[in-house]
Amino acid sequence: MTRVAVIGGGITGVTTAYALARRGADVTLIERQRYAAMETSFANGGQLSASHAEVWNHRYTIMNALKWMARCDAPLLLHPRPSWHKLSWFAEFLAAMPHYERNTIATARMAIAAREHLFAWAADEAIDFDHRRAGILHVYRERAGFERAAGVSQLLARAGLARRAVTFEEMRAIEPTLAGEFYGGYYTDSDSTGDIHKFATGLAEACLRRGVACRYGQSITSLQRESGGVRVTTQAASSVFDVAVICAGTASRAMAAMLGDHVNVYPVKGYSITVHLDDAASRAAAPTVSLLDDATKLVSSRLGEDRLRVAGTAEFNGENRDIRADRVAPLLRWVEQHFPQVNTRRVVPWAGLRPMLPAMLPKVGPGQAAGVFYNTGHGHLGWTLAAATAEMVSDAVTRFSAKRR
Repeated sequence: MTRVAVIGGGITGVTTAYALARRGADVTLIERQRYAAMETSFANGGQLSASHAEVWNHRYTIMNALKWMARCDAPLLLHPRPSWHKLSWFAEFLAAMPHYERNTIATARMAIAAREHLFAWAADEAIDFDHRRAGILHVYRERAGFERAAGVSQLLARAGLARRAVTFEEMRAIEPTLAGEFYGGYYTDSDSTGDIHKFATGLAEACLRRGVACRYGQSITSLQRESGGVRVTTQAASSVFDVAVICAGTASRAMAAMLGDHVNVYPVKGYSITVHLDDAASRAAAPTVSLLDDATKLVSSRLGEDRLRVAGTAEFNGENRDIRADRVAPLLRWVEQHFPQVNTRRVVPWAGLRPMLPAMLPKVGPGQAAGVFYNTGHGHLGWTLAAATAEMVSDAVTRFSAKRR
């Protein structure tokens, strides 16, 4: 059997290890935390959202970023302090703008493909992850945003995704608990939601049952290409594998550099709050349909009966994991404004670093050196795309292994 090291135990690493194990590979999963899915895959927005596949390489994003620079509570916050990493990332981001339409369509196609695998794996392994198939409703406060979204819907349709426009009255019928005034919305009934941490930990347990060796609490100290394989060294051990797959999120850039590859992942911080619905009135007043508010760039997902997850914002501030009160406050205000009967006495804040590549497409496939592969850089769509990219990179590893035999 091909000996494969999967580096990183978040959603992309766990799905990759699982997909490879199903193909008969001898897989070792290496993760620096004590458990799977303890960083960016811990408490995201919960959306499995092909309808949110639009890449950010558009002048609309640039205009908003410039407009919001003076606001500490802005949906997109760009810290002005320069660094070579940040400058190089934005230069590549701008260079990818001509490919906005192509990349949006490609992302949506991956998101659609991912559903089939993720749902099948959950069924095969009996994973309960608070999956809810109630669709996702995008809401717009102004006509300009609603009309711009019509163009995005056309791109999604070219990828095979149906997203329909709805009036304000239809929005209220889809989600009756939503308060506030809106111009209109777009509803994607094929989208769904679920708890990423529950799914990832459940799939990690399935990996163990399928023979995957899980080395938790081990950090990578070096990666070296050697004759016949890739040497993977942690503080605890050094082993040579036939193949190494880098699924290490924001750490992927440094690991790629060890192997002679340029993978320009930037850590874009996002925040979430989990509102615990401890009383019957709050459970009745909280939304059951997942929402995306275009003006605030916030999403919400109902996780089970007693939790409401609200997440969003994008903060370009390097490897900073601080949970800032002024960044959490807009999420709480959003709940209080649009779901005023929900009790917000017990709220848990969280922040994670999304691994984003400048073109907003993940890097999936081989590196320069034989035996080195990547599945990283999914940005805000790691949960949505992971099952598809895990299958893609596993197919590539299988082809590589077949050629070696």
